[in-house]
Amino acid sequence: MFLLGSAYPTGKLGLNESIPPILFGSMRMAIVFICLLPFIKLKLPDKKYLLPLLGFGISMGAGVNFFLYSSISASNILAPIVIGAQLSIPIAIIFSSLFIGETVSFKKWILITTSFLGIVLISFDPKIADEIIGFFLICCMAFFYASSQVFSRYLKELDVKFNSAFMGLVGFIILLILSIFFEGNIVENLKNLNMKAWLLAFHHGILCSLMGHMSMFYLYRFYPVGQVLPFYALFPVFGLILTFLIFGEIPTLIMVTGGIIVVLSVFMLQKIR
Repeated sequence: MFLLGSAYPTGKLGLNESIPPILFGSMRMAIVFICLLPFIKLKLPDKKYLLPLLGFGISMGAGVNFFLYSSISASNILAPIVIGAQLSIPIAIIFSSLFIGETVSFKKWILITTSFLGIVLISFDPKIADEIIGFFLICCMAFFYASSQVFSRYLKELDVKFNSAFMGLVGFIILLILSIFFEGNIVENLKNLNMKAWLLAFHHGILCSLMGHMSMFYLYRFYPVGQVLPFYALFPVFGLILTFLIFGEIPTLIMVTGGIIVVLSVFMLQKIR
């Protein structure tokens, strides 16, 4: 969870080093694919896995990274989007109920509702008025992240390394095309990157994706989404601490209150069987 939490402040550092946001996501996915390529068999799985595999690649590889880095780029403060990303947990549990038949009890529905109320409370913070675009974009990211977790449950029989490599390839291609369309000359953008920017891109590709996300995908082979994903609630604690240490950013009282409501709600979701 520390690695996942580090994605937000280090992502901001990367964008401050003039990495275009969509290109940042494309670089991250390229690193994931290249690192995993030696460890996988280049063979498509059974046809029944192709649609969820493609859905996983599009949602996690392209959707999450597009909206994550776009949100960070559009935001001057990180605390709201670090907390807003927690929406992925209740959304994923709702999706798991709708599409794969996992049981959502009445108590879970109550906690899902309170987590949304915590996000609503944060949206009333006066500082959010200038961050509304970033806040909206991180909510879109949460939707795609939740979708990817459900798709991953359909892929639990496949090798996690293959799933992640396929995700990296799909995300890289889609984001590269979007970067060319929206951000201009790829070659020039890459030439302008310094060593620090490349190190931050490798941090996101190797540590955040390969070590952080893959460990969660591995757990989905043995446990339901509703049991694994709530541990994701721990990442904002590390994200906010790192944001304070790196940028000196102190959340407002409303953000702290709303954040506590959200984090406690999603944490308690894990306690209910």
